[in-house]
Amino acid sequence: MTQRTLVVTVGTIEDVEERAQTAFERALEDEPPVEEGPRRITFESTDELGRVFSPRAIDLLRTIAREDPASIREAARLIDRDIRDVSRNLDRLEEYDVIEYDSDGRSKRPVVPYDDIQIDLGLGVTSDPGRRQTGV
Repeated sequence: MTQRTLVVTVGTIEDVEERAQTAFERALEDEPPVEEGPRRITFESTDELGRVFSPRAIDLLRTIAREDPASIREAARLIDRDIRDVSRNLDRLEEYDVIEYDSDGRSKRPVVPYDDIQIDLGLGVTSDPGRRQTGV
């Protein structure tokens, strides 16, 4: 089984556009991708990242990945939280494709489709002390 990784970063829209432009140019030149890279989410600020990946959300993700609950209700029970709060948390994570739902009738089973989530908080400093970058 291939390990699926989600990389979460903080950066500017220009950073995202630059990565997309480079990939587009490589595709136009019929160059194969350097490698199949991980899925990426780039937030514009650490505040935005923190709203999605709060400590409670991280605990919820770990519990779902480890325990494989059959429903949102079971996930809420496993972490001893109100189902409405867990449902809101999961809906926000689904908006960013961090979780998926498997539907079975009326119940929805939350699934974390990643083996690893890496949060990369570049400090905007490169190895060249005279050059600073705005994000990763």
